[in-house]
Amino acid sequence: MDVSRSAQELLRRPTIQCLYPFSLDVWDPVDGFFNSALSSVPSSAREASQFANLRIDWKETPEAHVFKADLPGLKKEEVKVEVEEGRILQISGERRKELEEKTDTWHRVERSSGKFFRRFRLPENAKMQQVKASMENGVLTVTVPKEEEKKPEVKAIEISG
Repeated sequence: MDVSRSAQELLRRPTIQCLYPFSLDVWDPVDGFFNSALSSVPSSAREASQFANLRIDWKETPEAHVFKADLPGLKKEEVKVEVEEGRILQISGERRKELEEKTDTWHRVERSSGKFFRRFRLPENAKMQQVKASMENGVLTVTVPKEEEKKPEVKAIEISG
């Protein structure tokens, strides 16, 4: 039986779950088994997945387009908000990896690190010169005001006769 076939069989089996005594998480003995398979993937490909990792909400109000991104643990100096030609809003930054001490023993690493990068093409009614960004409690808010919608002027015509 080849290795890939035995790995497929493991995936089909129900996972054995035990309570790990030092955590409230459920411990899975198979967790991390397939991480060795990722070691052959080039680091540039693994880092590329971080580019799409930033999740952003975009809502439109009557006055503006509002973008919100959760960036816990980042300072505003570590995030860039830029506006490019063609009504492109770009949000990028980097979460640095924590320095490892030789004496430390890591039991779990779940927080992601690396670069993130998102771009949005804004609609015609976006006022690109008036974009504002703020960061509070790890939430980045970018507000792009909208042009007021010009309503067609209606002129009543008197009917003669």
